[in-house]
Order: sequence, then structure tokens, then C-alpha cells
Amino acid sequence: MTTPPIIDTHAHLCGEEFRDDLPDVLKRAWEKGIARVIAVGETFSDAEKNLKLFHHYPMILPSAGLYPTILDIAQARKVHDFIITHQDKLVAIGEVGLDYWKVQAEEEREVQREIFKSFIRLSKKIGLPLNIHSRSAGRHAIDLLLSENAEKVQLHAFDGKASVALKGVEAGFFFSIPPSVARSRQKQKLVRTLPLTALLAETDSPVLGPDPGARNEPKNILRAIEAIAEIKQIAVEKVKEALFENTLRLYGNLLPREPA
Repeated sequence: MTTPPIIDTHAHLCGEEFRDDLPDVLKRAWEKGIARVIAVGETFSDAEKNLKLFHHYPMILPSAGLYPTILDIAQARKVHDFIITHQDKLVAIGEVGLDYWKVQAEEEREVQREIFKSFIRLSKKIGLPLNIHSRSAGRHAIDLLLSENAEKVQLHAFDGKASVALKGVEAGFFFSIPPSVARSRQKQKLVRTLPLTALLAETDSPVLGPDPGARNEPKNILRAIEAIAEIKQIAVEKVKEALFENTLRLYGNLLPREPA
């Protein structure tokens, strides 16, 4: 039986951390069976860089978003326009969402919510999935997604309660698991509680790796997959098959191509 390709559904590749060795990083990932990496963005500049990376490296699938701590309506509109213009090349809107860990003033949180709502509505309008950040705001993010009838949703590195995540599962949302699951009891409980049909894998490179002191990279997604298999007591190959099917359900036909 052919081993299904692996998709890293959330990574940051356009930053300084990968400036000097991105081709080598992608080659190492490819050799481990990682076929595609969804490169998320935090700013308008990231969106532009991700599109350029997509043209240079076939493994990379570009996304455009605005980090939730950027409470800038004008920049949000600029990113909106970019997404609409390049929607045929982008695979997702992200990362976007809520962050109540850094943003604590209620008036600022209201701006954050309005920006998030605008991206949810854009997602529904053009059909691109949402790749969502929800640090210390898991319940609030899911409630807002439900109230806006969001349709295509990935919550990355979800740090909320598993019981809250189940509300998202009921709505058809997906939850992506990073390699840090190996050292996070919260992530382990999330994997234990949620059905395999609701899980994806990510690295969130260059952070959330198996070693908190080292740069994370896409090849380490195997550590997340192995942890899911161990926690759920399922063969690794079965987990790979399920995650690939889940990724296709959300993102469509992400056919693998060899890196340039």
C-alpha cells in the first residue's frame, strides 16, 4: 500500500528564521514524506512573500492573513483586497482569529472581533478555508465562528479545553496538532478527546517544535503524527491516511510536487 503524502497545514516560512536555508529545509521535509506546506502569513508583507515563495517552491501553498494582535482596520482591508485579487493562488485565509493573551482591553478586543468577523465573511464569500489563531480565546473564537456560520475552519494549536473544542467538532471544524504535543498535557488531552476525523497536523514552524529551545521545521510534523498514533493507540500509517483525507476534505486536492 502506498504511503499517503503528509501536509503541514500551518507553518511560517517567510521569516528571517528560514532566510538562509529554506531550500534545505524543504528538501529535508520532502525526504520525510511531507508533500506540501501551507505557509500562513501574519501581515500584508507576509502575504506578498508567501506568494513569491509559492512561485519558487512548488511544495509551498500560500495563505494570507492578519495576526490578531494587529488591530489595524486599514491593514485588514489591504489584506482583504490582496486575498480577493489572488484567491486563485491562495489556499487559505490565515492566520486570523483572536488573541486574548496579548490583547486584554475590552475595547481592543472588540476591534479584534470585528476584524475576525470580516475575515470569516470573506471566507464564506470566496470559499477559502480559515486557518485560525485562538490563543487564550478558544471558546470565544468558536462561539464567534458559530454565530457567523463559518463553513471551512482549521483551529491551529488550539490551547482551550477539549470540551470546548468538541463544540467545534460538531460544527465540522478541524483542529491541527503541532509537534509540541509531545510535551503538552493540554494537547495530549485534546488528541485523546477529539475524534481522528477532526484532526490535522501542523508544525507552526519555527515554533512549537518537539524541543522548545530549537528552531522547528516541517520535517518535525512526523513527531506530531507519531504522538497522535501513540495517544490514540492507532498505527502510524493509519493516522497518516486519516490526516491526509481530513486535509483534502478541508483544502481540496493538494497534489504533491517535488521541490525545485
